[in-house]
Formats: sequence, C-alpha cells, structure tokens
Amino acid sequence: MKTTLLITSRNEINGMKAILPKIRRDWVDEILVVDGNSTDGSLEYAESLGFKTLKQKSKGLVGAYWEALEVTSGDIIIPFSPDGNSIPERIPDLVEKMKDGYAMVICSRYCGGAKSEDDDIVTAFGNWMFTRIINLLFGGHYTDTLVMFRAWRRDVVEAFRNKNIDNAGFEPMLAIECAKKKLKVTDIPGDEPKRIGGTRKMNPLINGSAIVWLISREFFSR
Repeated sequence: MKTTLLITSRNEINGMKAILPKIRRDWVDEILVVDGNSTDGSLEYAESLGFKTLKQKSKGLVGAYWEALEVTSGDIIIPFSPDGNSIPERIPDLVEKMKDGYAMVICSRYCGGAKSEDDDIVTAFGNWMFTRIINLLFGGHYTDTLVMFRAWRRDVVEAFRNKNIDNAGFEPMLAIECAKKKLKVTDIPGDEPKRIGGTRKMNPLINGSAIVWLISREFFSR
C-alpha cells in the first residue's frame, strides 16, 4: 500500500527549519506540504527543499486534509505538523505498524512511557476526558484520541467525508469511526516535545465544545 506524508503548516517557519531537514524522502512514497497561507516564508522554505506543496484555499486543518486528499494518492495517510510537537523519526514506525493490517495507528503521548512536554492543565485534562468518553460510549481502547500524529487508511476517512467536523477535527472522528466499526487499531508510544516557535492554532474552548457536539451527534445517531 502506498503511503503519503501530509505536512500541514501555517506560519511555522522556525519549526520547519528545525524539522523538515530530518525527514527522509525514502520513509514514505509521497510527501505533500499544505500551506495555510503563511506570511513568514514557510511555503517558500518547503519549496526550496524540493517538497511538493499545495497552497490551501479553504480554512482550517480539516480543510487542509480534504484538499490534500484530492491531490494525493496514498492508501495510508500520515498527518504531520512541523511545529516540533511530533518526532519525525517515528514516521517509519507508523509505516511499519500499518503493514500489520491496521486501519489506524496512533502515535500516543500517553502509552508505553511516552509523555507530552507541551500539555498544560487544560489540554491534558481535555485529552484524558475525551479519550475516556470515547472509549466508554463507543467501545474504544484508546490512550490518546486527539493527537494529530498517526497513520490512517484513506478509506476510513472517505466514509465520513460529508459529515460536518470542521471545528472538532479529524482525530476524535477517526477514533469514533474506527470504534463504531470495530476496525483494527493500535497505539505506539511517541513523546510530544514543546513546539518550536510560532503560536498554537488550537483554541481549547472552541475545539472542546465542538468535540462535545461531535460525540453527542455520533452517539445518538447510532
């Protein structure tokens, strides 16, 4: 199966300069950098390294995913944020684990001794709470339902393409979808270092409210 590494960025030039040179082209079959209209030279820097790029027309991370799926060919997608929160050396481990027939493999910050150095009290509690709720309501066995860094099969995402998940994001929806359909999923441990420059794009209150709505909708629509 073909694997696509999907790098999403908006004004992350410092992180990109530290992280992109560490990504080996032979780890995956295809790499695409989707730029959310950066003004700090992020897009130009990615192009200078020879990466295939796409200038995003829509808004938000979810929009970046949908646009990227239209122009990539991987059966397996690995989203990756070049802000320093994810360790690029774990990319080959995700690829290798997916070969065992998983629908999704999560690079979890909370299993196998892994830890997050970027969590604060609010995000740590939110991650714990939403993971527990999704496990309880949908029969999952997750340790981390919100982290971006994971590998998933394209066909799993195509099944909910028409659902409104813009604010809540892909990650909890992927967890719910796989649990509802009893698909084969697993975690591998992966530390989350502190971000490198830039500013956090996620608003805990807005995203948290959207996830509550998403979980409620999916639970009562079963």
